[in-house]
Amino acid sequence: MKLYSWNVNGIRAVINKGEFAKFIDTHQPDILCMQETKAKQEQVEIDLPDYHEYWNSADKAGYSGTAIFSKIEPLNVWYGFPDDILEKYDVRGDTYGDANREGRVIAAEFPDFIVATVYTPNSKGDLSRLELRHQHWDKAWLAYMQRLEEKKPVLFCGDLNVAHTEDDLANPKPNVGKHGFTSEEREGFQHFLDAGFVDTFRIFTQGNGHYSWWTHWANARARNVGWRIDYWLASKTLQPRIKSAEIHASQMGSDHCPVSIEIA
Repeated sequence: MKLYSWNVNGIRAVINKGEFAKFIDTHQPDILCMQETKAKQEQVEIDLPDYHEYWNSADKAGYSGTAIFSKIEPLNVWYGFPDDILEKYDVRGDTYGDANREGRVIAAEFPDFIVATVYTPNSKGDLSRLELRHQHWDKAWLAYMQRLEEKKPVLFCGDLNVAHTEDDLANPKPNVGKHGFTSEEREGFQHFLDAGFVDTFRIFTQGNGHYSWWTHWANARARNVGWRIDYWLASKTLQPRIKSAEIHASQMGSDHCPVSIEIA
C-alpha cells in the first residue's frame, strides 16, 4: 500500500494548475491525506470514482482543513478530537479562534491499522500561537494517538509545522527560537518519539538536504533552502512492514511537496 500526505495549500488552486491530476496519475496513492485544503467538499470538482472521500473543513471559509481520500473504504472515520481530550487539554482556542473548529484532524480505521492526519496550528511569526501549540495542541494530539493505538497500530501524518532537528532545515542556526524551530515545538515532536512512534523517513534516510516545504521568497525551492515539516510517523509495531519513506520534491502545485510511505 502506498500512503501519501500533502499540504496542498488550497486544493482548488492545485487542481486549477493541473498538478492534482498529474499527482494522482503519477503516484496512484492507495490513501492520500491532505492538509490546508481551504475548501468544503461541495466547492471542489474532483472526478475520482476509485476513491472514498472524507473532508473536515474549517468553519472559516478558505482556511485550514483536511481530507482523506482512500481506495479502501474505512471501517470508521472520526473528525476532530474526542470531547474529553478537548476538555482535558483545553484545546478550545485562543485569540485566533477555536482550533478544533478549523478542520485540522481526521482519523480513519482500516482492518489492521488506523491512519490519522493533522494540520498542526502554526505558532506564527510572533509566536502568538506557541502557547496553544506547546501547552494544549501537541499534548492533545499525542494523547489522541495513544488512545487510537490502544485499538490498533497507528500511522499518522501531516504538516506538523516543526523541524525536529538541525538536519530538518537548511539554515538551522539563524532560525533557532523562531516559529517552527522553537525548543517548545521541537520538544513536542520529541514527545511523539519518546512515546514510541517512529519518524519513518529517518528509518531510511539520514542527514540534511531533504525538505518538504520552501518559502516562496528568494528562489528557495530551486536552491533547496527548505524545511522538513511534513511527516509520516508510525507505531513501533508497524516499523517492520514499512518498506520505504520518500519526499517527492519534484511534485509542484504547493509550497509543500508530498511525502509518502509504502507499507507491506
